[in-house]
Amino acid sequence: MATMSRSEIDVAIRQPMDATIRALDVHKYYDLGETRVHALRGITIDISSGEFVAIMGASGSGKSTFMNILGCLDKPSSGRYFLDGIDVSNLTKDELAAIRNRNIGFVFQGFNLLSRTTALENVELPTLYAQVSKEEGEDRAREALDLVGLQDRSTHFPSQLSGGQQQRVAIARALVNKPSILLADEPTGNLDSRTSVEIMGILGRLNDAGLTVVLVTHEHDISQFAKRTIQFRDGRVRRDELVVNRQTATEVLESLPVEED
Repeated sequence: MATMSRSEIDVAIRQPMDATIRALDVHKYYDLGETRVHALRGITIDISSGEFVAIMGASGSGKSTFMNILGCLDKPSSGRYFLDGIDVSNLTKDELAAIRNRNIGFVFQGFNLLSRTTALENVELPTLYAQVSKEEGEDRAREALDLVGLQDRSTHFPSQLSGGQQQRVAIARALVNKPSILLADEPTGNLDSRTSVEIMGILGRLNDAGLTVVLVTHEHDISQFAKRTIQFRDGRVRRDELVVNRQTATEVLESLPVEED
């Protein structure tokens, strides 16, 4: 992908901002001693509200670096990144933290639950930074657990939950502040095949309800639950296409054998 000129970027910025995510000629460099690693090489992508996008690529392709920028965990070395119409490319750390808490929900491969707190308390945690009352925070947490089908596990600790249930708690936690975007980084990486499909079914239902979902995965089968796939290679976008014959979790679950203990 060719690098955009300054005038081309200016024209793109002036276009109507209908994209929830807009990356314009994003580059990312890392200096390791005397060596400069060029992790992203001019990424230009629009993701509209309500899309379900899978970002794919081998290790070192740049997909995780791009996901960190989308999640306001890192900033571009050059280029522009707009989130919900806000240019976040040059915001301060505090400003980025506020946007992360308000606009973005994160789901990680490793669940990242606090072991000594209940499912409800884990889900409620982000509301402590959202300036809502204790009562509202608890109500939101219960509502989020209900969305992922775990309302009857609210008092359980992570050690009392299966891997799939822990990931559902993590999804509920990502939803509790009612974000506009859900970013999921290898959310099925630690799960078996059936549980992975169940988790993708939850993400699909959330997307059907209007939530924008961006998923990072190296698994082709998992990417086919999305509506669009973007393939990264060597810090560039190599392919960006709609998913044809998209599969549903219900259909796939019916075809899988039921595991017996």
